[in-house]
Amino acid sequence: MALFRRESLHERLAREGGLVGPEPTDTRPRWGETGIHGIHRPREWDSVSTATVSGLEGDEAHFTVLPDGSLLVDADEERELSELADAVDLPPPFRAEAVRRSDETWAVAARRIEVVEVPDAPGGDELVVSSSQGSRELLVDGLPGFGSVPTLERLGEARYASYVVRAERLDSDLFEVRVSPL
Repeated sequence: MALFRRESLHERLAREGGLVGPEPTDTRPRWGETGIHGIHRPREWDSVSTATVSGLEGDEAHFTVLPDGSLLVDADEERELSELADAVDLPPPFRAEAVRRSDETWAVAARRIEVVEVPDAPGGDELVVSSSQGSRELLVDGLPGFGSVPTLERLGEARYASYVVRAERLDSDLFEVRVSPL
């Protein structure tokens, strides 16, 4: 009943006579303001598993497994992470992150990557090669670069007419690449 609304006679009599039931239940889904918009959240990981590893220091680890199965860790990481890499149910190459869940239990999540050897790469750790309507552009570590990187250009041209190839150096001539259409 409303705060300042006066109850009519027939409403009062029905209430007192027990003829008024509870308010109807709202059966509509409670999605909030956003509702369902049809776009799902993209999957972040291709594989998630757990591993039991004793004697491993720290609470998290990041590593990359190269196509030949070798383990690549950051220069400041001196831990042996092969037991965590073995827990991943993906063929190499992949990037993985591990988080400690208890004293010896780790959660390991991995994502497939594409690794390409780029012998003609200029200096720099991040390369972006784009091509659209005959115009090509090269960025090296975010700055305009001169020349070209034929290996990355061939990779983009083999998949799309207009493309962007992003390459991140893993080790010497090995790069993790992502090719996207424009």
